[in-house]
Amino acid sequence: MKTSARNELSGTVTELKSGGVMSEVAVKISDDITICATITNDARDALELKIGTRASALIKSSLVILSKEKLRATARNNILTKVTEVIKGAVNSEIKLSVGEKSLCAIVTNDAVADLKIAVGDEVYAIFKASSVILVA
Repeated sequence: MKTSARNELSGTVTELKSGGVMSEVAVKISDDITICATITNDARDALELKIGTRASALIKSSLVILSKEKLRATARNNILTKVTEVIKGAVNSEIKLSVGEKSLCAIVTNDAVADLKIAVGDEVYAIFKASSVILVA
């Protein structure tokens, strides 16, 4: 399957919490990192998700927020990364990030890059909501 989502992190479902309409799914992608996703119960059933199921988390790069500090926020995913590349465009910049052996990409405004002084080698937090994660199994 090909998608336009720049970020795909694969792992194993380690936790499922089901409510009346939605389920919260934890996908462990490395020893230190677990991605949290919220999906409908119908989607959970269609994907046949269970503890131990292999799954991939897809996150659009434009949904990733960057911060130089760890924020206390409602976004469930707050991952420490390292900037590996900054590609400046006319309005936005593509920020490539390493998460151990895995990678993430964020698209942010050039003004934000300048305000935060984001540069190669910096540690930044990649932040995104659980509802911004699409699961594939």
